Amino acid sequence: MKITTLYVYPIKALRGIKLKSARIGPQGIAHDRTFMLFQVSEPDGELKKMQVDSHPQCALFEQELSGGNISVRYHDPENQDQDEQPLVIPLTVNTATLAKINVNLHGSAPSSAYSMGSPYEDWFSARFGFPIRLVYIGDGKRAVLGDTLPPKQHQQTTQNGKGGWLSSLTSYVTERGQEGKPWITFTDVAPLLVTSESSLHDVSARLPADEPMPMYKFRPNIVVDGQGEEAWAEDLWAELTFNNKHKLLLTGNCVRCVSINVDYETGKPAVGELGSVLKKLMKDRRVDTGSKWSPVFGRYAFPAVMQDSQGASFELRVGDEVEVTRRNAERTVWDWPGL
Repeated sequence: MKITTLYVYPIKALRGIKLKSARIGPQGIAHDRTFMLFQVSEPDGELKKMQVDSHPQCALFEQELSGGNISVRYHDPENQDQDEQPLVIPLTVNTATLAKINVNLHGSAPSSAYSMGSPYEDWFSARFGFPIRLVYIGDGKRAVLGDTLPPKQHQQTTQNGKGGWLSSLTSYVTERGQEGKPWITFTDVAPLLVTSESSLHDVSARLPADEPMPMYKFRPNIVVDGQGEEAWAEDLWAELTFNNKHKLLLTGNCVRCVSINVDYETGKPAVGELGSVLKKLMKDRRVDTGSKWSPVFGRYAFPAVMQDSQGASFELRVGDEVEVTRRNAERTVWDWPGL
């Protein structure tokens, strides 16, 4: 197989950015989901997380990387000719002058996060039509919950250049080579999401020929072509190796919600067949016994390195070779509490 697409989402829930190459670290692709939007409820000021399922208008915001900044443009479906200046947000923020803020995402709260304040929050609030907080995770670290998602050490056998067999331990590296409990940014439950085009073709086969399902609605980080693998084979993938060197540990299924029914041009649920993709998948893709009402598409992954490797990050490029180097005998079971 080969990598066909790489995506990063610096601001969670907005449109993804296609990359030709990506630096992969313990928390996934650099800068992925380090910012997140929250709606400020009135009158109590409670912060409500904003994702495509609950706030489909997030799909109207396009983000691009430019130098050390994120450029955000709003595509107003009522004014297609609008040509406003983008909002420019630094990728790396000096938090010394920012207010700390308490936020909670899926029950896994960071130790700290920061409100970006004006003019950023004013810009988003004007376009959404209600008060917004743009939150930067900064030095916050969200715990990975449950028993099945955190990667486990395992023994694997590799062959040396002389044909003999060596046993080596693959271990998860959390930050700069230090082993310990994994942590994440504002990614949902794991650093990376991997999807296969073989399975996407199966989804599109359920739709009219002139309305194929776009992969971007599944919001992956790494897309592989699935060459040589049947649709849904990824359900049992446990480890992927890239270019015979770099590894990902695949530990959980991605269970799906109504976000895959959203039309990214209108910021509303799609009309016609594309508005019923979730229902179509529920017929035969509710294959995770830990989340029996939700269909599965894609696998959550954690970067892994060999103990003797140098550093805890590596680069992937579109076109890189991918091999399934370990498979599970049975599907993993979802157990993130309350999700």
